[in-house]
Amino acid sequence: MGRLDNKVAIVTGGNSGIGLATAALFCAEGAKVLIAARREAENDEAVASIRAAGGDIAAVKADLSKAADCRRVVDEAIARHGRIDVLVNNAGIADKHMPIDLCDEDWYDEVVRIDQYSVYYMCKYALVHMEKAGSGSIVNISSIGSQGVAGVSYSAAKAAVNSMTKNIALRYSPTAIRCNAVAPGPTPTPLNAPEAFAHFNHEFADACAKHIDISLPSADVNDQAEAILFFACDASKAITGQILYVDHGTTLY
Repeated sequence: MGRLDNKVAIVTGGNSGIGLATAALFCAEGAKVLIAARREAENDEAVASIRAAGGDIAAVKADLSKAADCRRVVDEAIARHGRIDVLVNNAGIADKHMPIDLCDEDWYDEVVRIDQYSVYYMCKYALVHMEKAGSGSIVNISSIGSQGVAGVSYSAAKAAVNSMTKNIALRYSPTAIRCNAVAPGPTPTPLNAPEAFAHFNHEFADACAKHIDISLPSADVNDQAEAILFFACDASKAITGQILYVDHGTTLY
């Protein structure tokens, strides 16, 4: 018996990295999954791979920084399955570790639109249906960067995700609707692969690294997916408003 048998889940940014690992794990645990991301070719590859393993999965091409696209993703889940039991807000971009003096307004806006506003839009539209059902679990993907050890735009967006998580949990605490967050530490994904990191501001990245213990082991995408599954399933039915750092203790010192 799977931990998500007969549950319907949306995973944004579900075609690579942590999102793909989460979508695959959810399907293996019995969920019907809809992934949403911008890159159609990667969406198709993710769906084909997970279906080949027996998963019930489909994809929607969507720009999650846009309210209309977020509403369309929610509508698609309802049209396919009639309900939404789990929402995982994983879509996001890295911010290249740009400090405030090097981060222009356009780049700041782009990061915040994708990493913060997508969470707001998806939660807002999915909660309408969770309210009707009287239950649901939202898992927002934050970051250790929410503590300020990243670029200014990313740190601000992820700190907002933490506060939004607690605020939503407070709003729905009298109900069976829950909202928690997983905050990954260093985790190898396409967002921070060597070719991507080459475009980061290395001076500020080095400054941030002095305030976290980067000598510890990295978590992998499956570690993050297991933490997300915990919040998604009924094992955590009494937990809401919590931020779970999955980072091998990177931020403890």
